[in-house]
Amino acid sequence: MRKAILSIAAAFACINSHAQEADDCGLWLNTNVEKQITKGLKADVGVGFRTRNNFQTADRWDASAGITYKLTKWLKTDAEYSFLYTNKTEKLTYKKESLDDGMPSYNNWRPSFWTPRHRFSVSLTGQAKCHNIEFSLRERWQYTYRPSAITERYDFDNEIWEDTDVSGKGKNILRSRLQIEYSKKKALLKPYANVEIFNSMALEKVRMTAGTKIRLSKRNDIEVYYRYQATNAKEENNEPNCHYFGAGYGSPEKVCGLSIQSC
Repeated sequence: MRKAILSIAAAFACINSHAQEADDCGLWLNTNVEKQITKGLKADVGVGFRTRNNFQTADRWDASAGITYKLTKWLKTDAEYSFLYTNKTEKLTYKKESLDDGMPSYNNWRPSFWTPRHRFSVSLTGQAKCHNIEFSLRERWQYTYRPSAITERYDFDNEIWEDTDVSGKGKNILRSRLQIEYSKKKALLKPYANVEIFNSMALEKVRMTAGTKIRLSKRNDIEVYYRYQATNAKEENNEPNCHYFGAGYGSPEKVCGLSIQSC
């Protein structure tokens, strides 16, 4: 009975891994609070939650803290630390010889498991304005470290559970974002569009976003946008291409905000 259950579970993991090749759907929830410390210097903290697998599986919890400093009228810099608690997807491997024969047979199955990650980032953003159109270019260096962990996997040959080590790993990414925004003061709508490129020795993914901020009052506005994410098939995390629709609420001073995204 136990072997049958494991076979069913492995088959489900196999179906799930194939499903990852197609576009996925998920939900992103974020809230953020900012505080002006001195002229040109602000601090912020935030928390977030994400799902995947067509909204069915919790994917990530995160908490962040950062500072932003305005160097000049057109240039600012920021630094941020984020703690990520991520649900790593299950992994099913096959015997190489069975793949060569065209009759795949299972080798090992590692269920999904939760693991912490630490992320540090530093950004530099330049802005230029022409009449009511604002252009900005942001360059962000991002380093993420995943500590080592011990989890379990099932060995189909010996029909036993065994401990397996997941080695610690660090990763550097350069994120480049170019944005254009209509920023007329007191305008009801402030539409914008941007494209962001993720590089880590090779192109990993591209995000393209178009949206608008809608002014409700002097202290309140909402934001709606559409985002498309295209990923490199060779990228390590094997994220699917995805369409996102987002909405947010906050104040022009960014005292507090809430963002909801789905794809």
